[in-house]
Amino acid sequence: MKSVALTAFPRVLSRRGGAKKLRAQARVPAVIYGRHTEPKKLEISLKELENLIHHSVSENLLLDLAVEGDAKPKRLALLQDVQHHPITGKVLHIDLHEVAEDEKVSVFVEVDATGEAAGVKAGGGVLEHVLFKIKVRALPKDLPEVITVDVTHLEIGQAIHLGEIKLPPGVEAIGDKHLSVIAVAAPITEAQEAAAETAAAPGELEVINEKKEDGATEAPGKEKAAEKGADKAGDKGEKAEKADKGEKKPEKKK
Repeated sequence: MKSVALTAFPRVLSRRGGAKKLRAQARVPAVIYGRHTEPKKLEISLKELENLIHHSVSENLLLDLAVEGDAKPKRLALLQDVQHHPITGKVLHIDLHEVAEDEKVSVFVEVDATGEAAGVKAGGGVLEHVLFKIKVRALPKDLPEVITVDVTHLEIGQAIHLGEIKLPPGVEAIGDKHLSVIAVAAPITEAQEAAAETAAAPGELEVINEKKEDGATEAPGKEKAAEKGADKAGDKGEKAEKADKGEKKPEKKK
């Protein structure tokens, strides 16, 4: 990864509300830290930072940082984290990780698929991006901005695993080498769609039945008539039961 120049300034407005005032002045609050340096609060020109990000393939940037008034003339730093406004997309804050030229570092790098998979082109399959970023380890100068993976050979049911990705010299992938990064899945058939619709059907029938049962309370006339019929039937049943048992008055003894 080629380093690019960037100028920073010690942050003056660091108290409560200071970050908001900085952004109003088209400045971005920043912090730089590292294994061999104390964290330091900085501020950077929003326009200069956005130009760097806009002209870069990704937000993985290696910076030759010049801090005004600093004892070190230059600091080598990675753009570790960028916070954006959820609506406008403007940069709100950045983290810078100071590194050494001869020290390996670990970062997440974006994975970009190139080509059209055979399983998609001929079989109507679906290309699935399982991992959008993978973690790699290398010297700062060897870090890639993005990792490009050729998917043209992939058939339906096949995948490219972490251990199969060709990385630039000096770059090592970190993680389970059997993890799928990009895969081609079979298309959903009409039978599968029908089965999904059928699986949802019983739930709909239950709702209809419940409504019918609840709707019985909406016809009070019918309900009362049914209750009266049940009462009459009960009275007749009691009389018949008494007749069967032969309930008579006891005879007087002579």
